Amino acid sequence: MQIRPPVKTFPDSFLKLPVQPLLPQIRDALQRGHAILSTPTGSGKTTCVPLQLMRMPWLKGRKVIMLEPRRIAARAAAVRMSSLLGEQVGKSVGYRTRFDSKVSRETIVEVVTEGILIRQMQNDPELSQVGLVIFDEFHERSLQADLGLAFCLDLCHLREDLRIMVMSATIDSTTLSTLLGEADLIKGEGRSYPVTINYLPPGPREISLTHQVVRGVIHAWNENEGDILAFLPGAGEIRKSLQLLREQLPEASVLPLFGELSYQEQDRVFQRDNVRRRIILATPIAETSITIENISSVVDGGYFRRPLFDGTSGLSRLKTQRISKASADQRAGRAGRTQPGNCYRLWSRSIDQGLLDFTPPEILSADLAPLVLELALWGVTDPEQMSWLDGPRISGWNSAVQLLEKLTLLGERGIITNLGRRVAALPVHPRLGCMLVAGERTGLLWTACLLAACLVDRDPCRGGSGSADIEERVQLLDSFQRSKGKHHQEGGEKQLCRRLIKAAYQYHGAFAGPKTQKVSYEELGNLLAYAYPDRIAVKREESHHMYVLSTGRGAKLEHGDALAGSSLLVAPQVDARHGNGRIFLAARLSIVELRESHPHLLRQVAKVEWDERSNKVVAVTDCMIDRVVTERTAMSNVSQDLVTEALIQGIQIKGTDCLPWTKEARELQARIGALAGWQSGKWPDISDTELFEDLFWLRPYLFGLNRLAHLKQLDLKKIFLALLSWDQQVQLEKLVPTHLLVPSGSRIRLQYIPGEAPVMSVRMQELFGLDCTPLVCRGKIAVTLHLLSPAGRPIQITSDLTSFWKNTYSEVKKELAGRYPKHYWPDDPLEAVATSRTKKGMSKL
Repeated sequence: MQIRPPVKTFPDSFLKLPVQPLLPQIRDALQRGHAILSTPTGSGKTTCVPLQLMRMPWLKGRKVIMLEPRRIAARAAAVRMSSLLGEQVGKSVGYRTRFDSKVSRETIVEVVTEGILIRQMQNDPELSQVGLVIFDEFHERSLQADLGLAFCLDLCHLREDLRIMVMSATIDSTTLSTLLGEADLIKGEGRSYPVTINYLPPGPREISLTHQVVRGVIHAWNENEGDILAFLPGAGEIRKSLQLLREQLPEASVLPLFGELSYQEQDRVFQRDNVRRRIILATPIAETSITIENISSVVDGGYFRRPLFDGTSGLSRLKTQRISKASADQRAGRAGRTQPGNCYRLWSRSIDQGLLDFTPPEILSADLAPLVLELALWGVTDPEQMSWLDGPRISGWNSAVQLLEKLTLLGERGIITNLGRRVAALPVHPRLGCMLVAGERTGLLWTACLLAACLVDRDPCRGGSGSADIEERVQLLDSFQRSKGKHHQEGGEKQLCRRLIKAAYQYHGAFAGPKTQKVSYEELGNLLAYAYPDRIAVKREESHHMYVLSTGRGAKLEHGDALAGSSLLVAPQVDARHGNGRIFLAARLSIVELRESHPHLLRQVAKVEWDERSNKVVAVTDCMIDRVVTERTAMSNVSQDLVTEALIQGIQIKGTDCLPWTKEARELQARIGALAGWQSGKWPDISDTELFEDLFWLRPYLFGLNRLAHLKQLDLKKIFLALLSWDQQVQLEKLVPTHLLVPSGSRIRLQYIPGEAPVMSVRMQELFGLDCTPLVCRGKIAVTLHLLSPAGRPIQITSDLTSFWKNTYSEVKKELAGRYPKHYWPDDPLEAVATSRTKKGMSKL
């Protein structure tokens, strides 16, 4: 059935909107290709353009899809356009959001939130019933908007008739035009009045943003007429400000505006109060897309929340940040729609100058796991295959791929698995999607839904026992749900519990089947392991509260925590600091559960290795998750070759000092080392460096040994001699003797130092009569003589004994004869008798 747009005469106020004169340019541009529309807020982009374009013949009866970044804006835009047509929402104009929709077979314009477009394209990759996709408020650059635009551009390769229009008040139009194939850029003027900017920085004692905003609102109330719009980052700050302002300004009508409100509460904001002045407390939802009439003053808290990847939970969480200059200007402009207005910025001029020009795209800081999974479902495994305004970070992409592979959502070469297809269709992060699917399969869906709710929002037990046990949180929600909210929590805590229960019901609604609400507390850790295989923690042996995550990172529980001492945990929330991170949320897990429910995470690794603590070889079979051992059992019938190899590794770790060195072994090593230097290539190099470079020489002697203490059995001298042939052993004694016979008849030990001449320390009197320096190595190497006094103290070093007797001896004699008169000091040492005795001793011979 061909969809026919309604014929409608619009009111004059609609036809006078600033965007109306631009419609001919917009129509012409879209007939040729894509278009970019940049006009200030309040010009009528959101409501005027779709209604005028749905009449165009080139749409050929197809629909117009318009993306809005927020649910309130999507519904408000659809309601406003329907009222202009004189229809109920859901007829010609409808909307679809995550958990609500108003559409019919007659709907031509669908206003949808960004995730809905992704789902529609995944279910209908050709968007066969759609002729135009409008991206409204694209300057907010959410991850889903960037992905949706990339999908549409990819689809345009198949469908030349599909048109894309991007609308925004502030955007880098040049880069975007290039991305859209040199799309036409259409700019227009807004209709606004001057707004005076006032700066009200906080006082020295004002810390709470809530109190700053209340102070600013009261200031604006006293100085101006008309309604006031105040911007706060979230619902929590709005509730606190609401209570304070109702107490301090009872004459005002104070209204909240944020996404979790009911439709009735949201609609009150768009209805003028002709009796009382209004104060609207809003999140950034009121910054763009929707118009609130009669606003004369804006109070800007200067902050907003957006999803950023949170390493503590492995999920994207809303984090509070400073707004950009563009956002500040958008907010200020809300005060100048119908008359001159005032904007009160709750920060200083210096801070204002330091604000970013634009809010950075979410794709640069967000968790990319959902994006990678959506692309895999689309059939894309390489981000370079898509057209991006800002491409995803390579490091973030690779981390996301690794996580999805671990969750078994991606298989070989990044191809999506059947489980991945199932999880991609769920309105949660892939981690939690795995847990929910596992919960459905095992009959634990409601338990999994409560767990998921606890993980996507603030901790409902912040004021509780302080334990990290997630079971306390699930018990609280379960009890709250069973009591129908009749618990004694304070207002904020009750609101949080109500919100978490609502989220759990929404997750549960994504599955068919009976809505059982039984909670299995003993299965919490088992369910969490489906979502957080990288957060399974093993207790360290030496500590009661220290753990090691499966990735190898350290983590700890607070002292006294109820979970401390548990051998295994799943820790979905751990802080992201370096070193041992604190575990904020965890649940117990057993090795039996791991084996039965998560066998793909476990691997058996047989190890024969050196154990540094016990100084011995251990032969074990380790049951491992990633890098961490969960169980260890001893091996039997171990190969001796493996034991020897492990023992060699231990010796190399310990170094040379672990071997049983003796004086004789070191002397032999030095003698062989000296020969290796004098007769290169003929003798082995057995220096410490060479020996420990490769311990092959030691391997034959290690049979039967498995610990450091066993090395004492080794005889290194014999081992070194065994490295020589029989002929080398014979030559060794001839070439490098351990001792030399001197004229006195004494055998004096030689000291060998590789690379140097051998040294002989000898009393000078014992060399009388020797006319030349002793030689070794077949007379090629002169011995360095350390000549000693009768008391054994060095008096001269020489390698030329002949020269010493001739030139130096007489001077030495004069000095020593007086010091040692009892000893023999001949005038001619070459004619004298060598002796080791005194004169008296010599006379007795």
